[in-house]
Amino acid sequence: MRPPSTSPPSPSPSLWRDTDFRRLWAGQTASQLGEHTTLVVLPLFAVLTLDAGAGQLGALRAVGQAPILLLSLLAGAWVDRWRARTVMVLTDAARTVALGAAAVAGLLGLLGLPALFVVAFTVGALSVLFDVAYQASLVRMVRRDQLVRGNSALEGSRSAAQIGGPALGGALVSLLSAPVATAVGALFFAVSFVSLRRIRRPESVPERVAPVTERPEHAAPVRGRIREGLRFVAGNAWLRAVSLASAAFQLSFAATMTVYLLFLPRELHLTGATVGLALAATGPGALLGSVLAARLPGRLGHGVVLVSAAVLGNGALLCVPALHGSSTATILALVAVNFVFGTFSQLVNVTVMSVRQAVTPDGMQGRAAATITFVGMGFTPLGSLLGGLLAQEWGLRTGLLVTAAGMMLSPVLMAASPLARLGRVLPAPREEPRPTE
Repeated sequence: MRPPSTSPPSPSPSLWRDTDFRRLWAGQTASQLGEHTTLVVLPLFAVLTLDAGAGQLGALRAVGQAPILLLSLLAGAWVDRWRARTVMVLTDAARTVALGAAAVAGLLGLLGLPALFVVAFTVGALSVLFDVAYQASLVRMVRRDQLVRGNSALEGSRSAAQIGGPALGGALVSLLSAPVATAVGALFFAVSFVSLRRIRRPESVPERVAPVTERPEHAAPVRGRIREGLRFVAGNAWLRAVSLASAAFQLSFAATMTVYLLFLPRELHLTGATVGLALAATGPGALLGSVLAARLPGRLGHGVVLVSAAVLGNGALLCVPALHGSSTATILALVAVNFVFGTFSQLVNVTVMSVRQAVTPDGMQGRAAATITFVGMGFTPLGSLLGGLLAQEWGLRTGLLVTAAGMMLSPVLMAASPLARLGRVLPAPREEPRPTE
């Protein structure tokens, strides 16, 4: 007799009939929209209003990404101990307050570069907690055989944020002001707060440690749980490969984006609104990638999809350094490049997330996600600084070409790992890959 997971009863309709899943989806969509708006607003404010140089922009982006390195492992340990919904609600409330305060400071003329550094770090730290929590929340809310479709829906909402966030942020900074754009970001986090607060389903926490009063070593539980997450990821061949490939990608991508955000306005002479439009083109592509991720891995195999999509998506950015001027043809070419990058990057993201969730036990979900985030994205601050340095020393066009070429290391690492041999059906938790004959 086949296990129930091989023939789920109409998984897609059942998810959308689930009121609590819809609330999670809506809240995550609003939160991601606020995050992507803010990620564009702060750098554009620094470049266009404060006339920040390449080194300053790299430092600003590095400060915003530093919490990934500093807090990811702790976030995973905390999320596995507490209800994910509580973590998401609290982080939404705190980001609303932080950006609201920044908007007021901007209207009073006090939002200078030092204030931007503080806001970037605060929002980055809270976003680390939110992102780990929402991934764990999905696993606790849906059946394991619904993970691919659930991830496709949630990542699709992130794609919608990538459509609206950069375009809205760029337009608001260009047409109105940075304080107004910052206030809009705060509003999105407030909407997410309200939606997630309305989830009514009791959430079971798969793993609870004994209260502190029952343990003589008060700090040991967190350290021990972090070590368990590190050992689990390091001991699993698939997750180890995901971490290494993600580290290579995120390092190069952070460097690329730092140069990219300088290259568009200063080398191609694009306005803030046009920059936002070009970046927003990744959104429709990411929507398409989310749709493809619900179908292609089950037809072609997860390994084939991962490697080929990474090659196509990352390779598209190699075309950008060849562009010149601000003509309509240049803008259309940027839109096309970002669309292709968004499509195949999202296909990789959803597939990787489904692999990670499928091979990880429920009680380890938060720590596994946080450990991979720590290893994969912990180098992004260094990448941002490196991008600023390369742009400053080698020029924008050469720096962009070098950093974009570095992104091709990620598919090479995946092709040489057990990930490339994954088939149409994902393995069960804790199962190790069998050696090929």
